[in-house]
Amino acid sequence: MSKQKLFLTAAFFISLSLSACTTEKDIVTPVTPAVQKDVDLYVTTANKSMLFVPIPLSFNTKPNMNVETTITMQPATTFQVIDGFGAAITGSTCYNLLKMSAVNRAKLLKETFDPATGMGYSYIRISIGCSDFSMDEYTCCDTQGIENFDIPFYDRRDLLPVLKEILAINPNLKILGSPWTCPRWMKVNNLTDLQAYNSWTSGQLNRAFYQDYATYFVKYIQAMKTEGITIASVTVQNEPLNRGNSVSLYMSWQEQAAFVKNALGPKFAAAGLTTKILVFDHNYNYDNIADQMNYPVKMYADPEVAKYIDGAAFHAYGGDKSELLNVHNAYPSKNLYFTEMSIGTWNYTFDGDLIWSMRELGIGCLNNFSKSVIVWNFMLDEKGAPNRPGGCTTCYGAVDISSSDYATLDKKSHYYVISHLAKSISTGATRIGTTGYQTSGLSYTAVLNTDGTYGMVFLNENTTSLKLTLEDENHSFNYTIPAQSIASCRWKK
Repeated sequence: MSKQKLFLTAAFFISLSLSACTTEKDIVTPVTPAVQKDVDLYVTTANKSMLFVPIPLSFNTKPNMNVETTITMQPATTFQVIDGFGAAITGSTCYNLLKMSAVNRAKLLKETFDPATGMGYSYIRISIGCSDFSMDEYTCCDTQGIENFDIPFYDRRDLLPVLKEILAINPNLKILGSPWTCPRWMKVNNLTDLQAYNSWTSGQLNRAFYQDYATYFVKYIQAMKTEGITIASVTVQNEPLNRGNSVSLYMSWQEQAAFVKNALGPKFAAAGLTTKILVFDHNYNYDNIADQMNYPVKMYADPEVAKYIDGAAFHAYGGDKSELLNVHNAYPSKNLYFTEMSIGTWNYTFDGDLIWSMRELGIGCLNNFSKSVIVWNFMLDEKGAPNRPGGCTTCYGAVDISSSDYATLDKKSHYYVISHLAKSISTGATRIGTTGYQTSGLSYTAVLNTDGTYGMVFLNENTTSLKLTLEDENHSFNYTIPAQSIASCRWKK
């Protein structure tokens, strides 16, 4: 196809898609282009003139002459295997989803999770017990004695139905479980006084209950499996260095290492569980606590601890993504996961966060060896609710829903960032190398998907568009990325 025809074809589809977006109040569907070409490409601009607009492209029919602006795939250069992308399905998310009509909820979930016709979200995070975005404070064993373990009422009422609805759309979805606290009867004020600490906030895990708490994890995974829900991975504790969250538990690296080595790891092995154990699950900067710096690396130093651990999880509320590379370089055999970042009134504009989140959470985490990117959380209402006293009251969801009708949706930047990642990069993809064009304000990552397609995600932070040519061993194609935009594409090699 000539460049002129290619431009007119792209412009035609942009026009159609923009028309659909401007008249749509709710959910933009379908995301799959009406006409399939050689390359499926999607664009979102910071100024919202394009919101996940599909632009099908054709391969070049003449030799590539744009050598200076060509990016070439290097599939022989391989890095980490990708697990997936998604958002946290919290109690608050479930509450809002279940307030929607069944038709509207099904439409949104299909758009979000269907890997063929939707965005293909592939990895979600849930809380084991309550979080600061639940309908109440609870664990799975609030009556003392591990024999009293049970899936809590709110999870049975809200979480399980939502998870089953999502899994019916995407049966290959991966689920990460994270506890915000152990049961309160397992808590002490500190590890010296060992006084009972009957509080949802702070406290530490009593060593006397290590075995019971490890059994708690095992029972949870088994109970969810009975419900048809596979827990792919767990983190030992959400934000273990944060004493101040409305639901929390302080757990130093020394405590976490002892718990994994002496209780959690052996219990998983004895039960034959394949669920991965992830450690840390907190900020890049370790909350600047001197003796907790390099938290996962210190745990890995003991081979009797490390043998049970798949890798470490990180959040981005403090520090820099470069810490991922530091941990990877120290222990390349251990995996890395990005598991939480929120947006809210304190840090949000659509344009600013679209750029920041793709640079720092999307492309940045992937290019520093993370296997996942999960944001916090999938859905809240326009007031940031429901939320817990003492928790975040100024957070946004990836999608906000109006509590006046539980139908009107406001898709925030996180929704589009995760969508661009998930649509072009499937679970099991391998990040690969590239050579060629680089310039200030342009960043990208490339993968080879298990179905034989290449996937790429781009960020153009510049105030001007950028002309690119992408080239593999068989094909090349051209695209001009708009100013201040993100784009993702996928094509058969």
